[in-house]
Amino acid sequence: MRATLIAIGEKMPSWVTEGYNEYAKRLSHELPLQLVEVTSKLRGRSNDTARVVADEGALMLAAVARSANIIALDGRGKAFSSEQLAQQLARWRMDGRDLAFLVGGPEGLAPAVLERASQTWSLGPATLPHPLVRILIAEQLYRAVSLLGNHPYHRA
Repeated sequence: MRATLIAIGEKMPSWVTEGYNEYAKRLSHELPLQLVEVTSKLRGRSNDTARVVADEGALMLAAVARSANIIALDGRGKAFSSEQLAQQLARWRMDGRDLAFLVGGPEGLAPAVLERASQTWSLGPATLPHPLVRILIAEQLYRAVSLLGNHPYHRA
C-alpha cells in the first residue's frame, strides 16, 4: 500500500520541506508517502471564493489515483488518538487500496472533495497553518506505523 498527501500550495518554507521529508523518509519502507502539491488559485476581492475552492478541489481530485481511498483533512472530521489512528491504519491496510490524504487551502476543501472522501480526519480543534499540517500528517502516520510494528518511537 502507498499513500499520497495531496495539498494546496507550493514552494513551502525550507523547515516545512525538511520536516515533511524526514517523516516521509522514515515511512518509506512501511508506508511510502508521496507529496503532490496543487497550485493554489488566486484569491482576492475580485475572485469568487466558492469558485476558487471548487477549482482547487477539481485539481486535487484529478491527482488522486483512480482506486485510492480518499481521506479528507477537515476540522469537522474524526479526531484520532495515536492508538486509534494506528488501529484505523490497520483497517485501511486490510482494505488493500492506496490512500490519498487531501489538505485544502485557507477556505478548506471543496464540497466535491468531501463528497468523494470515504472519511474525514481532524487533527484537532485548533486551527493549524496548512504547511504545518503536512508535517503533522507525515509524523502521525509514522507514529501509527511505529505502533503497529512495536517500534519504540511511540512512548505513551
